[in-house]
Amino acid sequence: MAKHPYQTISPQAHWRTAVQDIPAGQIDPVGDFKFKLERSSKVATAGSCFAQHIARHLAKSGFNYYVVEQGHPVGSKKIQEKFNYGIFSGRYGNIYTSKQLLQLFDRAFGHFQPADQYWLDEAGNYIDPFRPAVQPHGFSTLDGLLADREKHLAAVREMFLTLDYFVFTLGLTECWQSTVDGAAYPVCPGVAGGVFSEEKYRFTNLSVADTLADLRSFRDKLHQVNPNARMILTVSPVPLMATMEPRHVLVSTTASKAILRVAADEMERAFDNVAYFPSYEIITSAFARGAYLGPDLRSVTETGVEHVMRLFLRHATATATGLPAPAADEPANDFSAKAKDIVDVICEENLLQKAG
Repeated sequence: MAKHPYQTISPQAHWRTAVQDIPAGQIDPVGDFKFKLERSSKVATAGSCFAQHIARHLAKSGFNYYVVEQGHPVGSKKIQEKFNYGIFSGRYGNIYTSKQLLQLFDRAFGHFQPADQYWLDEAGNYIDPFRPAVQPHGFSTLDGLLADREKHLAAVREMFLTLDYFVFTLGLTECWQSTVDGAAYPVCPGVAGGVFSEEKYRFTNLSVADTLADLRSFRDKLHQVNPNARMILTVSPVPLMATMEPRHVLVSTTASKAILRVAADEMERAFDNVAYFPSYEIITSAFARGAYLGPDLRSVTETGVEHVMRLFLRHATATATGLPAPAADEPANDFSAKAKDIVDVICEENLLQKAG
């Protein structure tokens, strides 16, 4: 018989032996992972709404989920979360795009100060344009907003200087920017405060080259201030709530996620201190038959999150204890049951649904 390279590849590399013949709850697309997190490792998180699930499970599994902005100790956990303490490592809210991430670093280290200092909501409260949802009902005074921002950026600076691992979930390519200085916002001006103006704000849809340039620049800057820092990139499986492109939202979602996935792949190939974890593939692939998405086809079920985190703890940590039990059967495609399986996340993008 003729010999060819495909006769020697691993079972994981064949669809039949890696996907088709495996119970859905036991499919494992991770393979060899670059890093092994220790329980003492300072693991910081940021990104889109899906990143909140990663942070929650890291903390629940006994790892050193690194939080640099703590809420007042007197306040309950529910109240602290309402004010965005502990949702991510810093009180920065959702960071959907690579441009937002790079901008956060530059602001924390004093390299960039956006011209937009505040927005006003309908009640006259002050809203931070770059953290519009972290303070319910905004700040009552401008001095209060500015003082909180200064404290916040100092904490973020300390986070970047001292973290061991930075887990960043890429969420979107579509964003709004200032026409004055290019500042990027987590939500369209006017949705969560401020007044929209075509003269002051422009719509941007980042390309692969744009996203890759931002991620490379962020990695280089982080490496300069913290040479031992390592990045773990993921892509959010949550579809776009709305698109500004003149096309179907499903087409924009597919394009956006493809761009982010390619950029993450290029980063992993280019740098030894950057790894990619396939949470996007686990949640959205055909093997789950849609069972990891809620009735709205956007929300991720807890069963899906547990599948992701079971594999993360198995492959990306040195001591994989406290793992959820693996599912023996394929996920049930039961929307009525899945509605109870959704864990709420704080997400500025959801405001677009209310604005629509």
